[in-house]
Amino acid sequence: MISPSSQTTTPTLGQRLSNWIPGVNAIRNYQRGWLLRDLVAGLVLCALLVPQGMAYAELAGLPAITGLYTTVVCLVAYAIFGPSPYLVLGPDSSLGPMIAAVVIPLAAGDVEYSIALAGPLALMVGVICVGAGVARLGFVSDLLSKPVRVGYLAGLAITIFVGQLPKLFGFSVEGGNFIADVRDFIANLDQTNFWALGVGLLTLIIILGFKRWAPRAPGILFGVVAAIAATVLLDLAAKGVDVVGVLPQGFPRPSFPAVEASDLAPLAAAAFGITLVAIGDTISTSAGFAARRGDEVDSNQELVGIGSANLLAGLFQGFPVSTSSSRTAVAEQSGAKTQLTGIVAAAAVLGMLLFAPGLVRNLPQPTLAAIVIVAAISLFELPALRHLWNVRKSEFVLALICILGVALVGVLEGILIAVAVAIFQIFAAAWRPHSAVLGKPEEVSGYHDLERYPDAELTPGLLMIRWDAELMFANANLFRNFVREQVARTEPTPFWVLVAAEPITDVDTTAADMLVDLDEELNAAGIHLILAELKDPVRDKIKRYGLYETIDRRHFYPTIEVAIQEFHREWQERKNQAESNNALSD
Repeated sequence: MISPSSQTTTPTLGQRLSNWIPGVNAIRNYQRGWLLRDLVAGLVLCALLVPQGMAYAELAGLPAITGLYTTVVCLVAYAIFGPSPYLVLGPDSSLGPMIAAVVIPLAAGDVEYSIALAGPLALMVGVICVGAGVARLGFVSDLLSKPVRVGYLAGLAITIFVGQLPKLFGFSVEGGNFIADVRDFIANLDQTNFWALGVGLLTLIIILGFKRWAPRAPGILFGVVAAIAATVLLDLAAKGVDVVGVLPQGFPRPSFPAVEASDLAPLAAAAFGITLVAIGDTISTSAGFAARRGDEVDSNQELVGIGSANLLAGLFQGFPVSTSSSRTAVAEQSGAKTQLTGIVAAAAVLGMLLFAPGLVRNLPQPTLAAIVIVAAISLFELPALRHLWNVRKSEFVLALICILGVALVGVLEGILIAVAVAIFQIFAAAWRPHSAVLGKPEEVSGYHDLERYPDAELTPGLLMIRWDAELMFANANLFRNFVREQVARTEPTPFWVLVAAEPITDVDTTAADMLVDLDEELNAAGIHLILAELKDPVRDKIKRYGLYETIDRRHFYPTIEVAIQEFHREWQERKNQAESNNALSD
């Protein structure tokens, strides 16, 4: 008879829905006392989402109204499929330039076609994210190291800042890339509209002031209200300041956007880069806020959540979205308890579109530029760059390469450069790892690096080394040359070369062949190659490669201590034999 504790229970329909649709679980466990907090947080969030959504849509090369459509649908989708009760998705400043880099050239000035292009781009991002979540590939967010990520975002910040300056100064330029944007901005400074610059600077001062002295207050909301008030009171529209105007009333019906077949390839390439950044933003933000609450992050379900948001955005004239730490912080500070906060914010934005589309008609375009510039400033993590410079200059150089790649080569090309740098960083660590000659210090137990303990005792006849990485095709010759170099430096010539092999996590076939050749080379010089503390999986591979038949199987030891004991025994035998031979010759 099977005990009840050993029986497996089949998940109920509700449990299965809770796993794949976390919003169902949120509804089932909702507490009435949370309602007021979620309502207030949602309304506060709406005041932030409207200007940011419009500003980031224009940053992406799309009409401002598409940012509001995107905001509504992605909040609803994430509330249903996202696992975090407080994460806020929407149009994002880090994705805007990437979207613009592919949409603007393909649309060639056709606004309607640019909207059509953004839809499939969002759908592709959604499919990749959901597929990665279902395949449990949440770990891909770790592909970009911190230096690479800091550098890439800093490059984006510089690009965004320069790109928004003409709008802040009240004129437009052709541009096309960072260098052209800088050149054209300087060349057209005589076209500055000082009314536009004034209202833009007013917005900047208010937002940055609140960030500095009242970070919990919705500074963007105060900046927008002040800018609209100045526009109305001073009649800035009549003075040449561009304003948003009355938004189209209503909400689009879902549709599958149609684009030219020739445009699908560049859209797909951009989608992979956008996905990588969006995944990194979402999981890192989710993990950060979850840690503050003592929660765990389901990174795979986060991928499903952000993928669902992008899929729905693609069907409603939207564009790719990501997570915003600033908007999430506003929701948290406003008392948000569950995903209902996002639903309330989406309903408020939708209500404005349906019943009050003229609410922001006097919002100046320089104010939207100011909002984007503030976002760009937040992307540039100067303290992080300074820290890299102080603690590890090689990683600072990696960050600098990414900055220059994004700013000088291009946004989409920059993400490829960032990924290439990340891969090179991984490869370089394995290609040229740390290696050491070991000795026995008096002050600590065990055997340690002579560079750290130069007075450590060395055993005559024994050269002990350590190789802190896997042995592979890329570093096999480096290992052999390191051994040769240390043997040549050691006096007297060693009888044993003992490899403390515990840090060696793998040995491929190229490295295995190298070990055989090295063993034969050392044996010809009367030296034995010894390996101690090989990990069991590595030892199993060594056996499969046949090294136990080519290298004396007695020269593989479980621990360094056992190997050292055997060395002393053989070394003494060798000394005794030498003394015996000398006696016979005498």
